[in-house]
Amino acid sequence: MAQCQPGNCPVATYVKDVNNLLNKYVGTWKGSLEGKNYEFNFIKKENFGFEDSLKKDRLIGRLKITNSNGIVEYDSFNKQDNETDFFGHNFQPNLKAYMVRFAGGKLGCIDYGYVYLIIKPETPNNMGVLFLPDNDIATQDCSNFKTTIPTEKRINVVKQ
Repeated sequence: MAQCQPGNCPVATYVKDVNNLLNKYVGTWKGSLEGKNYEFNFIKKENFGFEDSLKKDRLIGRLKITNSNGIVEYDSFNKQDNETDFFGHNFQPNLKAYMVRFAGGKLGCIDYGYVYLIIKPETPNNMGVLFLPDNDIATQDCSNFKTTIPTEKRINVVKQ
């Protein structure tokens, strides 16, 4: 399904991870960037959907960010699976990255978009995390605002 062309995809009610491509992303990953520590946790949910009728095997994620003083700046580890800020969307057509929808703490300042999870076959315990926010109109004052996950900066994380 990730490789079919829009308009030519088969009709489906369930998209199954038949090759277990999602499994390599499952687990806890930690890394740091610009003085902040990032802890990501991903689980694989089978036959999981939201308000639409299409069910998928997808990743559900959680994020904890602490600053250099150990103060927690963001934490979604206590959210339920259907309320989390990360949910798997799809693989890129070349299957080299898995796209996860992310919605951070300040949605009116475009703190949402896609997080790309990239694991190279030769380094399966290292993952790159790249956030690209949706280009949209800010609906509130966003002076001096920074997205929850740094925009267009790769966070290198290691599987724990």
